Amino acid sequence: MRRRRAPERKVLPDPKYQSLLVSKFVNIMMLMGKKSISEKIFYEAMDLIDKKLKKDPMEVFKKAMENVAPILEVRSRRVGGATYQVPVEVREKRRISLAIRWIVTNSRKRSEPTMAGRLAGEFMDAFKGEGSSVKKREDTHKMAEANKAFAHFRW
Repeated sequence: MRRRRAPERKVLPDPKYQSLLVSKFVNIMMLMGKKSISEKIFYEAMDLIDKKLKKDPMEVFKKAMENVAPILEVRSRRVGGATYQVPVEVREKRRISLAIRWIVTNSRKRSEPTMAGRLAGEFMDAFKGEGSSVKKREDTHKMAEANKAFAHFRW
């Protein structure tokens, strides 16, 4: 028996852009409770984007998140002893959290010297529709497409 759902915590918008999405991003990027460092890295990345692309960094950030957020994913479903990968649509909250997670993970793997540089690079790549975060989304969609035959097992 599953227990009740955990209550949803209210996240306050970030001080600079007044955006809930930015504060969520900062919270997920944060390591060991060091929020001020996480914020500093994020804002530095936004400044780098502004310098390199000469575009509004918030527009780049939102477009990058849009380009990385998956629409379909596969879920394992057991039917009569066999496990099927069933394609399902991704809920809005999960889309956002997956996109944030993928961008943070892939930016940590990059080779730029500073985390702000890596993050800015990942945002710019995602904004253009390339890079490892977008590739992760494409792979997720390909898996869902390949397993379309099992869509009737959806629950």
